[in-house]
Amino acid sequence: MAQALLDIDLSALVANWRALAAMARAEAGAVVKADAYGLGVVPVSKALAEAGARRFFVALAEEGAALRTALGDGIEINVFSGHMEGDAALIRDAALTPMINSAEQWARHRAALPHHPFGIQLDSGMNRLGIEPADWAALRDAALAAGPALVMSHLACADEPDHAMNATQLSAFRAMTDGIDAPRSLAATGGTLLGEDYHFDVIRPGIGVYGGAPYAQARAVVALHVPVIQTRTVLPGETVGYGNTWRAERPTRVATISAGYADGLIRAMGPQASFRSDDTPCKVLGRISMDLIGVDVSDCAEPPQQLTLLDSRQGVDRLADWAGTIGYEILTSLGARYDRRYHG
Repeated sequence: MAQALLDIDLSALVANWRALAAMARAEAGAVVKADAYGLGVVPVSKALAEAGARRFFVALAEEGAALRTALGDGIEINVFSGHMEGDAALIRDAALTPMINSAEQWARHRAALPHHPFGIQLDSGMNRLGIEPADWAALRDAALAAGPALVMSHLACADEPDHAMNATQLSAFRAMTDGIDAPRSLAATGGTLLGEDYHFDVIRPGIGVYGGAPYAQARAVVALHVPVIQTRTVLPGETVGYGNTWRAERPTRVATISAGYADGLIRAMGPQASFRSDDTPCKVLGRISMDLIGVDVSDCAEPPQQLTLLDSRQGVDRLADWAGTIGYEILTSLGARYDRRYHG
């Protein structure tokens, strides 16, 4: 088989969630937007629900409806994008809790679903989503009287513990919410690691659950093993791949493996990236193409049948460094062609 294997360790994922949950004297929700960061929202969410998660966060009402179908009743599903035009039927039928982001969304929700649960998202300084302070002052009394299920905001720089923006946003969030009779939430993974001042009533761990930074103690959740299709000897002066960007200086055993940028292996990582055969590093040669990559296997004792890119020794953040991006992009870019196998 030429299909690469994406091995997903649900026991490690649950262990990461439990470890983050244990850091806070608060309810621990779970962020499962973007198909659970690319790992499969149904198996991931079922594992987290079995572990005790009762509040999940998604980006879109459509994601929330799919999650409700998978998990059934008994959980709260919060939708970060709030109540968008045309969402009323989905919100009602799937019993979703939209996080209201503006006066316009507040009016839409109250007109369409006046007795349906909702939450409030406030802008504490990130200028991305949320009701701004002046609008919140005008809406606050009416919104609080209607009983929001959650009042939240989002930190812009929580992955940098010493960044002044963290304290600025904490102060702004407190100014907008102190004294309210509703659960509050400010911390995702980074905010959870900042400490109890940021925890409030609900934390929302996301990337740390999936094994990514800034949670340095996270267990690896994903392993990626790619089959070797063909191996050849490339002689000095010969080149590998598009554009002749790599030229052999010595006889080199080159394996062509069955994955590429169509599978989320970002083209920009090529010059620095290495696979592994057991303990042997195997450097990428030339450009990463759509379906294929050339890899130097000269140092392998035997011609390998497959090579490993992701595992406990080489995680998503290492790949992100090679590609000049972040672990979130690596995870959510993993393509649909992998044979996804779950265990644990």
